[in-house]
Amino acid sequence: MSDNRKNASFLRIVSVILSCLIISSCNNSVTRKITPKELQDHIKYLSSDSLKGRKTGSTGDSLAAIYIRDRLADCGLLPLSGDGFQRYYITDKVTAGTKNYCSVNGRDFISGNDFMPLAFSGDSGLESEVAFAGYGLNINNDSLKWNDYGNLDVKGKWALILRGDPEPEKSVSGFIPFNSDRDKALLAKDMGAAGVLLVSGPLNDQEDSFEALSSNDYSVELPVLRIKRSVADLILKKSNTTVTVLEARLNKTRKLSGFLTGTQVNAGSEVIRKQSPTRNVVMVLPGEDDKLKNEYVIVGAHFDHLGMGGPGSSSRAVDTIAVHHGADDNASGVGEMVELAEKFALTRGSHKRSMIFAAFSGEEEGLLGSKYFAENPGIDLTRVNAMINLDMVGRLKETNSLQISGIGTADSLKQIVSGFSDTNLIKTTFSEPGYGPSDHSSFYGKNIPVLFFSTGAHLDYHTPHDTWDKIDYKGMVAISDLVYRITRELADSPRRLKFEESGPRTDISQTIRRRGVTLGIMPDFAGNVKNGLRADFVTPGKPAALGGMKKGDIITSINGKTVNNIQDYMFRMSQLKHGQTISVEVLRDKEKLVLLIQL
Repeated sequence: MSDNRKNASFLRIVSVILSCLIISSCNNSVTRKITPKELQDHIKYLSSDSLKGRKTGSTGDSLAAIYIRDRLADCGLLPLSGDGFQRYYITDKVTAGTKNYCSVNGRDFISGNDFMPLAFSGDSGLESEVAFAGYGLNINNDSLKWNDYGNLDVKGKWALILRGDPEPEKSVSGFIPFNSDRDKALLAKDMGAAGVLLVSGPLNDQEDSFEALSSNDYSVELPVLRIKRSVADLILKKSNTTVTVLEARLNKTRKLSGFLTGTQVNAGSEVIRKQSPTRNVVMVLPGEDDKLKNEYVIVGAHFDHLGMGGPGSSSRAVDTIAVHHGADDNASGVGEMVELAEKFALTRGSHKRSMIFAAFSGEEEGLLGSKYFAENPGIDLTRVNAMINLDMVGRLKETNSLQISGIGTADSLKQIVSGFSDTNLIKTTFSEPGYGPSDHSSFYGKNIPVLFFSTGAHLDYHTPHDTWDKIDYKGMVAISDLVYRITRELADSPRRLKFEESGPRTDISQTIRRRGVTLGIMPDFAGNVKNGLRADFVTPGKPAALGGMKKGDIITSINGKTVNNIQDYMFRMSQLKHGQTISVEVLRDKEKLVLLIQL
């Protein structure tokens, strides 16, 4: 044998050995099955103390993204673009700036001790008289009528407003939907106030303590300060009363008595919003069919969690600062996604369509990562056959029930899912709506069929006790097998799904419904549009659709009052009644339109 032939033979042998090594490194199981050990390895790392709860924008969040990207790359997946990371910024901290000031009749007070700005305060100042406006409410519905602004002129003035409501002792009260600080500030602005001073009476807050600023609040674009009772009492001195007296009187008599205090206040606010980088992980497994490889199936899961918990984190352990491990929520979904990617990569003939495996950050902050991807996909979303979302799939043993949502979002999806479901192995419960409190909602809003898999909430949800040792790994294997069979059908069948509207079903619409009415839209929760609120979905037959609103319309005002964001929209809707006809100004393809909508 010649030297050239010997070299060629040697190179072929080396190539075969290297291929085997690559496959071995990606999958320890020669049968290419997903195993409990593989799932446990992923979940133990992602939920470990070293990642400190994977709060969006944190070091742990970044380490999780690197781990996920590298595991997907190990299995032969390629970056959808760049290095596999899709970078964006979030506002993760709001602090008081150095330009906050407050002076009452020439006496200066100290920021942080005597007063502080609210997170939704605008960066501006005002010197003016103060008008006391009670609880700052204006309610007019069948069961409750209350108007603190009846005969009070607050135009161009500071409005001094009590926090809370006249029924602080009641856990169920008609005042509750209207008593938030931000809603009161926006109403005061509508009434002409140029600034707002909020103060807690002792029945509302005996400690009179300041809370941490929330990063989720949008500005109301006028100065809003929280002041101590001692400062408010100085403002009320000329009126011969105090916060304590006024609060007790209003709560007992229910007689409204706004008045001008005769006191001048010179104050202003500055709020600093700190932005931090975060990133999604987006990797692609090319399709095996020359034509269908230009279509896609997306498999996604969020990897962020609550960090160390604490105020504003949505932790259920409200008084605990500790690592919120998030093993089920949602290291379980990420681990399952990685293993599914491996199985598809190593199973020839499993996917004519290309498959995108996406790990999202920012889900706990309001679906930020999936919203960002849906707005900046890097592919033609009309070519996406379906999106599969895995969120909390690790507690099957507790109920033996797997929730599968979204089966109404395509013409044949229910038949496909039920056809692969074996109720002798897993008890499945189906729901049709495509909207829910997880990342699939971002894709449903883009007319993409979705499926959402979850074993549901539990007592450890959003607490430090959601740890890796409580995961049902055998149950996860069973779920993985079901998800694989369903996803393979969607990725490999030549037949394309046909999207159908099914929903929306949103927590926010339920909140608005409790307050009174709803337009019947799915709002843009992530705030992708500035100075307005985009309707990501318009439900057929509901008031918005009947009034001519279309998906993608940007609501800029309701009844002539501005809507700059989701919180403004919620407040405006809370003031409306069933049967009322309202004017809604929208931007549609940069053209202003006014729609008349009957609620």
